[in-house]
Amino acid sequence: MNSANDIVHNINTVELSLYLEKNVAGFKGPLSAEKFSGGQSNPTFLINASSGKYVLRRKPPGELLKSAHAVDREFRVISALAESDVPVAKVFHLCEDPKIIGSIFFLMEYIDGEVLWDPSLPDFTPSKRTALYSEMVRVLAALHSVDVDKVGLTDYGKPGNYFTRQISRWTKQYRAAELEKIEPMETLIEWLSRNTPADDGRVSLVHGDFRLDNMMFDRNAPVVLALVDWELSTLGHPFSDVAYQCMALRMGRSGKMLGLAGLDLKQLGIPSEKEYVAQYCDLMGLEKIDNWDFYLIFNFFRFASILQGVKKRALDGNASNENAKQMGDLVIPLAEMAVSLISERKQ
Repeated sequence: MNSANDIVHNINTVELSLYLEKNVAGFKGPLSAEKFSGGQSNPTFLINASSGKYVLRRKPPGELLKSAHAVDREFRVISALAESDVPVAKVFHLCEDPKIIGSIFFLMEYIDGEVLWDPSLPDFTPSKRTALYSEMVRVLAALHSVDVDKVGLTDYGKPGNYFTRQISRWTKQYRAAELEKIEPMETLIEWLSRNTPADDGRVSLVHGDFRLDNMMFDRNAPVVLALVDWELSTLGHPFSDVAYQCMALRMGRSGKMLGLAGLDLKQLGIPSEKEYVAQYCDLMGLEKIDNWDFYLIFNFFRFASILQGVKKRALDGNASNENAKQMGDLVIPLAEMAVSLISERKQ
C-alpha cells in the first residue's frame, strides 16, 4: 500500500518508478520528483532516481483548452531533431496512458545548464552579452534551416497561410479564455484579419516560443545546450519566430515584464532590433524582412492571447506556475503595445 509520502504533486512516485523501469532502458528507482518553478505551460519536474537525473514533462491535469499542452508533439519534434544542428535534449519515452500519473508525459535527459531569465543579462560583461545574443540567433537560423522532409516532419503543420491559421487559432483560444472585454484585443483581432500579408511561400519548422528563458546555456561558455519548451512548435513562417524574439526589445521593465525598452543596448553589448534582424538575415542569406511591423503586431497579439489562457487557468486552479495570475495581467499592456504599432503605421 502506498503512503502519503509516495504522492508528490499528485504523482504516485512508486507507480511511476515501476512504470519507467519497465519502459526506459537503464532506468532504476526509487525516484523523487521536484517541480521546476519556471514556465507557464506544461508542468516540468526534476526526477532524481537511482540511475541518475531526468526531466519529466507532463500535460497539466484538469480541463484544458482544445489543442493546448500537446506534450506528444513536443516529444515528436525533439526526437526528430536529435541528429540536427539544433541543440535539443535526448528524449527517452512518451507515455500516452493518462492513468500512470493523471495525464500523458514524456521523459528526457537532465541537462546541467543555466537558464537566463532576464534578457538584459545583468550578470555578464558586454562582450559576453554580445556572444550570447549571437548564439541565440545562430540557433534560430539553424532551426529555420532544418530540412523537415529529411527529419520526418513533413506533416508537422497544415498547408496554407500560416498567419491566417494562427490568427484564427489564437482568436478562438482568446475567446475561450476571455474574462472581460478588452478593447485593444478587439482592435487587434479585427486589424490582423484585414492586414495579413499574402502567403510568400516560406515554410520552416518554427519553435513558437523562441526566447531567452527557453534555452539551456553552458555555464562556462556562450553556447546553447538545448532549446526547450516545444509545445507551440509547428511548420510555419520563420519570420514569426524572429519577431517573437525581438518583442523583448520593445517591452518595458515593470512587474513581471522583463523587457529591454529604455536601456542603453549599445553600452550593454546587446544588439538592437535592426542589428538582430540583420544578423539573422546574414545567416539565412536574406536581403531583408518585409512586413516586419505585421509580424511584431501578430506576436504581441498571440502572446497576449497565450497569457489570457494562463490567467484563466490560474483562476480555474490549473496553472502550472504560482505567478500565473500576474503574468495574465500583462494581457492589456501587450495588446496596447501592438495597437501603438498600428498607430505608428498610419503616421
